[in-house]
Formats: sequence, C-alpha cells, structure tokens
Amino acid sequence: MDRLRIALVSSSYEPYTGGVEEHTRRVAAVLAARGHQVEVWTVDRGEHLGVTTLDGLVVRYLPAPLPARSPTSLLRFTWAVPGASWAWWRALRTLRPDVVHVQCFGPNGVYALALARMSTVLLVVSSHGETFADDHSVFDASRLIPFAMRSALERASAVTGCSQVVLVDLARRFPGRGSDGGVVVPNGVDLHEVETVDVREVSPSAAPTVLAVGRLQHVKGFDLLLRAFARATGEGAVPAGTRVRLGGDGPEAGPLAALASELGIRDRVDLLGRLDRQQVAAEMAAATVVVVPSRAESFGITVLEAWRAKAPVIATTRGGPPEFVSDGDTGLLVDPVDTTALAAALATVLADADLRRRLGENGYRLVRDEYTWERVADRYEELYGRA
Repeated sequence: MDRLRIALVSSSYEPYTGGVEEHTRRVAAVLAARGHQVEVWTVDRGEHLGVTTLDGLVVRYLPAPLPARSPTSLLRFTWAVPGASWAWWRALRTLRPDVVHVQCFGPNGVYALALARMSTVLLVVSSHGETFADDHSVFDASRLIPFAMRSALERASAVTGCSQVVLVDLARRFPGRGSDGGVVVPNGVDLHEVETVDVREVSPSAAPTVLAVGRLQHVKGFDLLLRAFARATGEGAVPAGTRVRLGGDGPEAGPLAALASELGIRDRVDLLGRLDRQQVAAEMAAATVVVVPSRAESFGITVLEAWRAKAPVIATTRGGPPEFVSDGDTGLLVDPVDTTALAAALATVLADADLRRRLGENGYRLVRDEYTWERVADRYEELYGRA
C-alpha cells in the first residue's frame, strides 16, 4: 500500500507497561519497518518527557488536561488547556499525519478527536477494553470521556476492538455511533523473544511453578488465584514444593502479600515486581502452568506469551479469552471467581504432563500462525487502505 504518515495516539506508553503499551510499541515498529512514517503520541502524566526517540521512533509526551467539577480543578484546567492544545496542534503540524489512530480511548482520545475535527486527517479508534476492564471505572465516573468517545466513534473512518467482547460493550454503550461496524484486531506477540532466554536463571530447581503476569490490580484477579492455590494445597492436590510466581507491580502488591500470609502460603508465593520483556519470556519458558485469573479481561495477551513458550494455560471465561482459547485443546477455561473450579483446574494440569505438553504445543501452533504483530499490522494496513 502507499506509504502513510501515521500518529499512534496511545493512552499510555513507556516508562509504563501493559497490554496497550506493548500493542502500540510493536505495531509502531512493524509499520515503520514497512516504510510508513510513524510517531507515537501519548499522555504526559507529569514527567515532562517532551519529545524523545524510543526504538528509533519519535515519541511525543503531550499534556492532556481535562476539566473536573470542583472550582479549583476548573481553574487549573482553564489555565492549562491553551498550552496543551498548542502542543497537540504543533504535533499535528509537524508530522502532518494521514491517519490519527487512537489506541485505548481516554484523555488522549479527547485531544485526538479535537485534531480530527480541525483537519482532514483520518481518525481510527481502537478500543482495548477501557470501557469495562478498568479498576478506576473511568467510563462510569467521567462525563466528558464517554461523550467524546461517542463523537469519535461517529466520526471515525474505522473502529476496532481487541476482541468481540470489547465491540459488544461499545455497541451497548454507544448504539449507532460507529461501534456496530467495528472489526476485531487482536493482540500479538514477538515469536523470537524467547530465543535468548535462560530458563535456569528463573527456575534452577525442578519445583513446579504457577505463573501469573500483569498489573497487580483488583480486576486481574490475582487474589482469586491465591485463594484457589491455597485450597488446592490444603487438599493435597498439588505437588509438594509447588510455588506461585506473580510478575508485575501495582496497588495490590501489599494486599496480595497480606492475603498470602493470611492463607498460610506466603512462603510459597513469589512477588517478582515489574518484569521487562526478556524476564517475562524467561518466566513463561520456566513455568509449569500460566494462569490468567481476571475478573474482566478484554483480550489476554498473557495467553499468547504463554503459548509462545509452549506453556499450558488456564484462562478466565470472563471476557476475551474464550474467543480464541479452545477449552481442552489450547487451554483450560475457568471462571476464576469460582475458586473451587480454579483449584481443580490447577490440580488437573499440574498432575498431567501429557495434558501440559498437548496444551502447550497446540497453543504454540495457533500463536505462530495467527497472532504475530505482523498479522496485527496487516489488519491495520487493510483498514487504513480501505478508509
């Protein structure tokens, strides 16, 4: 297709980590490698990082203040909005993008919508479950962001969701505003990221490990995993010495440590803190089973990372995973709120080496064929060309 100038407008980016950040970073790299001129525009959270270069691409950290209800907040917004508006307009005039592509709608989407209204740029909106898989419930607490998203969906040349569950929620919240015609563009993984990992650095012993990775927040359900593991351990249903390893940081780190102590399993739970990409790949390669116990999950990129390492997966039924995980074939699907069922699934997978091998190999074949970042970029290029 023709070479385009593309602004990927992400709700969050480096130095923060998560599914949206990874999605934006990887898509940007693939599109740039194909000859497109790509910049990442993201929200300045107060670090004042300005304009920098990451992975060979320009990244602009732009202020995105929004009004609040208190008089003081309104005064601060009134003072800050001229400078913020100028920063976004300057980014537009510098890149002169053909496409402004919002990744996860928040304050970034509000300003991207304003730019689209003031220019002829194509607007694309990609939702990553921000309307429901968010501990802060921004779309229920804010009035401006849902109003802006409704307008953006109406104006957008294309709307995508990382799963059908996400598109259904958009259609429910914003009927007739463009969401009904949305298409699924899933997440992906870099298949080569596991090639240089050393499993011995993660797991020098042969003790079985149950791994969960993600931001430590309530919606991710790590507390449910600890309760299920404690139940399975108490019933003698898991091999002796089995450990739970939780990778990530977030507000639930302290409460999870306290819960592990309360359940009597603190000596068998490792809180690993924030992991870089290589560390995640190494943990996956060393894991006996990977669990995604989310109370709500828009997609579940952790599933793909586990499959890449040929690790067996137990995934939540609450959200996107049932759309691409085949129960009993590429993983086990369990409602994690039913901790008895989750404990039984843990016991089943940990006890059956043949099942683990089959689930891992089937998952690897699927992720290799369907869920690479190249395939994700193909879908976006198709949408850009059609628009």
